[in-house]
Amino acid sequence: MKRIIISSLIFLIINQYSQAQTTPAPMKYIEFILTPDKPDWIYQTSENANIKVYLLKNNVPLENIEISYEVGSEMLPPTEKGTVTTKNGSAVINIGTCKIAGFRQCKVSASIEGHKYTDLIKVAYSPQEIKPTVILPDDFIAFWDKAKAENAAIPTESKSTYLPEYSTSTTDVFLVSIQNYRIGQHIYGYLCKPKAEGKYPVILIPPGAGIKQQTPSTFYAEQGFISLSTEIHGISPLLSPQQYEDINNAFGEYMYNGIDDPDRYYYKRVYLGCVRAIDFLCSLPEFDGENIAVTGGSQGGALSIITAALDNRVKCLAAFYPALCDLTGYQNGRAGGWPNLFSPQSRDNKPNKEKLTTLSYYDVVNFARQIKVPGFYSWGFNDNTCPPTSVYAAINSIVAPKQIQTEPITGHWRFPETNQKSIDWIKKQLGMK
Repeated sequence: MKRIIISSLIFLIINQYSQAQTTPAPMKYIEFILTPDKPDWIYQTSENANIKVYLLKNNVPLENIEISYEVGSEMLPPTEKGTVTTKNGSAVINIGTCKIAGFRQCKVSASIEGHKYTDLIKVAYSPQEIKPTVILPDDFIAFWDKAKAENAAIPTESKSTYLPEYSTSTTDVFLVSIQNYRIGQHIYGYLCKPKAEGKYPVILIPPGAGIKQQTPSTFYAEQGFISLSTEIHGISPLLSPQQYEDINNAFGEYMYNGIDDPDRYYYKRVYLGCVRAIDFLCSLPEFDGENIAVTGGSQGGALSIITAALDNRVKCLAAFYPALCDLTGYQNGRAGGWPNLFSPQSRDNKPNKEKLTTLSYYDVVNFARQIKVPGFYSWGFNDNTCPPTSVYAAINSIVAPKQIQTEPITGHWRFPETNQKSIDWIKKQLGMK
């Protein structure tokens, strides 16, 4: 027995040691710091930009290191290449200018101790002057009015299942299914409601891209909202990660599904599903009858803008680095929005007329042009998923009141502080304490 106990202790010690050895590093072994000579990273067209480059190890600048760089318009092949060598702890790269409003990017790399390290930075040139390239169809509003009317004729049959394993002492969590688009088809979501009796504002949280498992968050319910976090594919979020992976592998890239026909494009049921989700939230007896918000990031940011444009019940929105913006950018010599359908690296970089026509009905820019309610918008310059050129094209098209919070250093993510600013802003718009 003594030998078994000792063996067990040794196993636990070895196991804990092994886990400690595999803990991800909280910082990079070798790290670039790229600093533009404009603190806001914004230049005027025809103005030159210089990037100061530091290469750190143990937070100490490395000397006499050769750094390779590539410069060009964001998301497009580089037009300039070269090398610089660090002296007195840094080097300077002149990345030139833009003659028209847009972004330039500088990618850097260095080989140290047999490993290659990379980073990039993007700077803006007169970004408030970036105009969209996508065309607004003459029947855009009529197309969506007809689609909404057809969807409204389908009964909003919903089912709610209480989930005690996700509920807390202050919040009840439910899995809901809501009929949408066709009889028998549903969207799913997690509904979170404060347990305290009363009337509450509601907030819709559309998802980011992908076919993947979701788990509920009681965050917004704890802030005084009734929240609904949805999926878009008609798949229960209670499936296992492996089941989701199998479905994703079998289904492929849904953003190409039906792309030759506006009435058959995959995102039609997705956009209409967001309106249907608002229908469901408005039917709840705990809804205060007035205050509706929508928020999300990436694909969820796109759907937040789209929902606010399609549904005049929405009072405000907060969208982070929205996808699906100015999708025709690549046909006009600059970056387009996620999913970068026609980029030089995409599987289909020569779109036909039918695809371009379809996308004009689904591009976020054309919904942004319809926005009539206040919005909070935030994105970063170093985002290679939803390029800032495409985001500016959409946000510059909005004439309704805008609270813009750009964080140049961020990529496809946001700081907690920025997230809190958006929540405080939404509460203020809805008159919440």
